[in-house]
Amino acid sequence: MHEATTEIGNGQDRERAALLALHDERETLERRLALARQQHLYLSDPDAIAAAQAEERILLQRLDQLLTRIRAAEYRRRPGGRSW
Repeated sequence: MHEATTEIGNGQDRERAALLALHDERETLERRLALARQQHLYLSDPDAIAAAQAEERILLQRLDQLLTRIRAAEYRRRPGGRSW
């Protein structure tokens, strides 16, 4: 994980810390997604396979939403970037 520090009065540091937190969340989701994929592929119990498939779908949706948030945060950090 990234260690984020913020300084009082510096909005850039807060934005950077928030962006690093989003990337930490992305990393966690990607690890959980990899585990769900492995379970889906290699488990032999049909119920466990179905549960892994369901979790994989949910995690993919959450990852898609998170990546959208990351792109928006990165855009806002660019010079001239604006919030929607």
